[in-house]
Amino acid sequence: MSMSNLSRRSVIAGGLAAAAAGAAASSARAAGNPVNPPAAENGWVTSTMARMTLEEKVGQLFIQNVYGSDATTPDARNLPLYGVASPAEVVQKYHLGGIIYFAWTDSVQNPDQIVGLSNGLQKAALTQASKVRIPLQIATDQEQGVVTRIGPPATQFPGSMALGAGRSAPDARTAAAITGMELLAMGVNTNFAPDCDVNVNPLNPVIGTRSFSSRPELAAQLAAAQVAGYQRDGGVASSAKHFPGHGDTATDSHVAFPIITHTREQWEAIDAPPFKAAINEQIDMIMTAHLSFPALDDSGNPATLSKPIMTDLLRGQLGYKGVIVTDSLAMQGVRDLYGDAEVAVRALLAGVDQLLMTPAMDDAFAAVLDAVRSGRITEDELDAKVRRVLGLKYRRGIVARPYADPAAMSSVVGTPAHLAAANSITDRTTTLVKNDAKALPLAPKGKKVLVTGYGVGTTATLAAALTGKGATVQTLQTGTSPTDAQVASAVAAAADKDVVVVTTMKAWDTSVTDKRGGQQKLVKQLLATGRTVVVVAVRDPYDIAYFTDAPTYVATYSYSPVAIEAAARVIVGDVAPTASLPVDIPVAGDPDTVLYPFGHGLTY
Repeated sequence: MSMSNLSRRSVIAGGLAAAAAGAAASSARAAGNPVNPPAAENGWVTSTMARMTLEEKVGQLFIQNVYGSDATTPDARNLPLYGVASPAEVVQKYHLGGIIYFAWTDSVQNPDQIVGLSNGLQKAALTQASKVRIPLQIATDQEQGVVTRIGPPATQFPGSMALGAGRSAPDARTAAAITGMELLAMGVNTNFAPDCDVNVNPLNPVIGTRSFSSRPELAAQLAAAQVAGYQRDGGVASSAKHFPGHGDTATDSHVAFPIITHTREQWEAIDAPPFKAAINEQIDMIMTAHLSFPALDDSGNPATLSKPIMTDLLRGQLGYKGVIVTDSLAMQGVRDLYGDAEVAVRALLAGVDQLLMTPAMDDAFAAVLDAVRSGRITEDELDAKVRRVLGLKYRRGIVARPYADPAAMSSVVGTPAHLAAANSITDRTTTLVKNDAKALPLAPKGKKVLVTGYGVGTTATLAAALTGKGATVQTLQTGTSPTDAQVASAVAAAADKDVVVVTTMKAWDTSVTDKRGGQQKLVKQLLATGRTVVVVAVRDPYDIAYFTDAPTYVATYSYSPVAIEAAARVIVGDVAPTASLPVDIPVAGDPDTVLYPFGHGLTY
């Protein structure tokens, strides 16, 4: 289901004004990327490129995932992908421009391991037998909230929609600055954040709380603040995603091919403002979206492969001069029409500079080489892409300081000051949506409390916080899709309790997350016990629409421990809630009718 007409009208009214207000500034700053780079940058880039082979230039256009927790130990999982076993060998074989870290590649086990891997990979890039020594972009997706690659002891924040609820640009900037500083201390110099999508579709399965808001003006304000925090304060490159906008879809581009039905006017009003704001803050990178946007290009190609979108719109109309990087090329949304090798070439022809996570590296690398040799991609076009990539590396300090200092890391990552800042910011993001029974604030001392619902860690964190305040707590975790037996057990456990706290996680999503509708059953049957029930939505705020009888409802926008601990402080009254909804919550099954509006929020 796409965005409702009612929502479109309200968003466009505000969005057109915001777009007009920002247009002059965006144009004046040439979209914030050095049109005339400083002489030192220009000199290094020019002299480096003069010594590069064709293969070395093409290598700079690829950012790949590699398996293994350190650079030099062979890992058999790399062999079918790259034909060599160790991460260092992968870097050297292809002269890679960058590496991206994930938990599933064993890249992010702990800060000491991360800094060791980062330095090992940089050593591989800087000691290979060639005339040039170009350090790597080492990247991850540390959006915070539901997309967090590096966990504690690194400082955690509750993510974009929580910051939208807090309404504070300084808080958004501080969160990004701390995240950036800690990443850089671990040798991660590029963060694929912030998410600039405007989540106007409550049924969006892939963006949701990754977005700041359903209002483009708020999303734009906080996106700009985070770009400044990451780049100016934190020292890491950042990437606005997913252009031209992934906020109004009910399809996940990881597994299918979404179509955005916005008109050109709606794109200008809704989707464009956060990207314009990020560009105006001199964003280093913009990441593409694997989706069809017929109003911008009616060819049927995904935006990633669309010259009208990447070149004519992003580079031409918006004046963007920085690096364009694809979203993962292993995602189904970009693989439906062409083979993996052809996808790589078409993305570059569309205007993209860097290819992220191609699933067929040998084929894609050979295809790009062939495209340059045949003239399909001109040498001037290739050089322009490489110049942008190298310019970013120089400008962001990666060339001057490729290595992280292991001895200094502990004075940056997860420090008491950073953790205190995270707690303070998160306290300002918890939203009290409903308190009809005046059950909150709760006096927990001497109370018998059941904590049930989603998440082993989530329920444990909440239970520990309430126990610490004097409650006697039973914990009964029921997961994302409770069975009837689990629901019955929770109802039985509630019988002798004074209070039940139940956590929900995308309880609205009975298509993917909870196909049996168990979370909705759980809440409704707990309400039927007559106990005092406090519902805490630990991801999307939209769940309340599916059990409107719940008298007490708190939205955290994240199940990160920092968000759950803040929710506990609100529940017991240590902190008075101050945040307000950054989105409309519509009536279930009726997207044109608002149940709780943008800006709604209660306090004590």
